[in-house]
Amino acid sequence: MNNRDSYFDNAKVFLILLVVFGHIIRSFIDDSQIFMNIYKFLYTFHMPAFILISGYFAKSFRKKGYVLKIAKKLILPYLIFQGIYSVYYFFIENQSSMVLNPLDPHWSLWFLVSLFCWNVLLFVVTKLPTRWALFLAFSVGLTVGYIDFISNYLSLSRTFVFFPLFLIGYYLKKEHFVIFTKAPVRGISIFLLIVTFISYFYLEFDYEWLFGSKSYSHFGEPSIMSAITRLGFYSLTIITSISFLSLIPRNYSFYTEWGTRTFYVYLLHGFIIQYIRNSELLDWMKDYQSLTFMIVLSILLTSTLSTNFVKAVTQPFIELQASTFRYYIRNFTEKSVR
Repeated sequence: MNNRDSYFDNAKVFLILLVVFGHIIRSFIDDSQIFMNIYKFLYTFHMPAFILISGYFAKSFRKKGYVLKIAKKLILPYLIFQGIYSVYYFFIENQSSMVLNPLDPHWSLWFLVSLFCWNVLLFVVTKLPTRWALFLAFSVGLTVGYIDFISNYLSLSRTFVFFPLFLIGYYLKKEHFVIFTKAPVRGISIFLLIVTFISYFYLEFDYEWLFGSKSYSHFGEPSIMSAITRLGFYSLTIITSISFLSLIPRNYSFYTEWGTRTFYVYLLHGFIIQYIRNSELLDWMKDYQSLTFMIVLSILLTSTLSTNFVKAVTQPFIELQASTFRYYIRNFTEKSVR
C-alpha cells in the first residue's frame, strides 16, 4: 500500500478506536472527573477529525452517479439500521412500545445522514470562492444555534454545525497532510494536545457543546456570547483535530487494513455498547472503573469488528452485497475438495 492510503487508513483506525472508547466511558463520566475530562477531550476532535477526512475524500462529488452511489452507501444502511436499532432498543430497554421514526436518527446513526447531506451541500457552496464558501459555512453553523427546532430531527443541527469541518477537509490537499506530519509540527501538536487536556481540569463547560446537536437555548438564554462560544469551540476543534492527525503514522502496519472496515465498526459497536449499558455488567464496571480495562476492551471490540469474518457476515446489511461471504464460501469449498 502507498503512504497516502496507509496514512488515512491508520487515521481511521485510531479515530474509530477513540469513538468506541468514548462510547464505553460515557456511562462513567458523571462519577469520575478523570473520565469526564477524557470524554470532553476526545469529543473535541475525534468526530471532527473523522468529518474532516470524509471531506477530503469527497473531491469526486461531481462525477456522474456520485449522489446515487453515496445514497446507496449511506442512506440505505441508515434506514436498515434505524429499523434494527428500533427493534433492539425495544427488547433491551423493555420499552412499552416500539418507536419507528426514520426522521430521528438513533444514537450514532446521525453521522450517515449528515455525511450524505454534506456531500450534497458541496454542489452549492463550492460554486463560491473558497474563502466565501468557508465564511458561509461557518456563518450558518453559528446561526443555526438560535433556531430551536433545528435539533436532532434529520440530524439537521449537526449537519450545519459540522459542515465547515467537512468543507475544510474538502479543500485540503495531500501536501497539507504531509506538512501536518513533519517532525516540528508533530512536536507542536503534542504540546497543544497536552495543554488542551490539562486545561479541561480547570475549565468548566457543558460537554454537550461538543455534540453540535443542541440549540443555544439548551445552554441558557441565547445571546451574542452563544455564537462566540461556538466560534471558540470551532477554533479549538480545528486545532486539536489537525494536531491529532499530525501524530498518525504514515507507514503500513498490522492494523492498517482495519481502516478499510471502520464503517462496520461504527455501525456494529453500538449493539454491544447498548447491551452493556442495559445489563448488570455496567454495575460491575462502575464499581471497577479501570481505565486500562476500558482501553483493552475498546481495542478488542474494534479489532474484532474489523475482521473479515464480521465483514462477511454483515456485509449484506451494510453494503447490500455478499462478495466477502462468497469469497469465504469459495475458499472453504476449494479446501474441502483438496
